[in-house]
Amino acid sequence: MSTSKKKREAAKRSLQRQHSQRDARRGLSGTTNVRLVKPDIHREIRYITRLAQAEDSRVVSVGKLVLFSTHSRDAWLLDAEDNFAICLCRNGDPQPFRVVDAPQTFAIEWTADFEIDGPTFIVEERSGKIIEINSYPTAEISAACRTVAGGADL
Repeated sequence: MSTSKKKREAAKRSLQRQHSQRDARRGLSGTTNVRLVKPDIHREIRYITRLAQAEDSRVVSVGKLVLFSTHSRDAWLLDAEDNFAICLCRNGDPQPFRVVDAPQTFAIEWTADFEIDGPTFIVEERSGKIIEINSYPTAEISAACRTVAGGADL
C-alpha cells in the first residue's frame, strides 16, 4: 500500500472515529446542548484539510469565510465578500499558506482571486495564472458564499 493511500485511510479512520464519538455523545442526551465557541481559523483549516485528505466533500462557513473540501482531495479557503481564495490542500498534499494571529483577530495572506461560473471554479493566482476546475461542488460553494456575503453575486 502506498504512503499516500495509507495517509488517506488513516484520515478516513480518524474522521469516522470523531463522527462516531460525536454521534454517541448526541445520542446519550435527549436535549440539545448549545455552546458558543470562538472561531479558531487554524482548527477549521486543519479540519477541512483532513476532510480533503479523506476524500470527503464538505462546505463549511466560519463567519464571513467559506472553507470546502472535495472528493478530488483539494481544500480551499474563500473570502466570499472580496472573492479572495487560498488553496489549503491539493491532491491530498497540504499547501503553504500564511495566517497571522493577533489577540482578537487574524489576517490571511490571500494568494488568488476566485469566481464561480456555473459548474466551473475559476482561480486567478497572483502570478496571473488562471486555473479552471470543473469537478468541484460549485452549487453548494456558491450557496455558502451568497449566505456569508449577504446575498452578493459571485
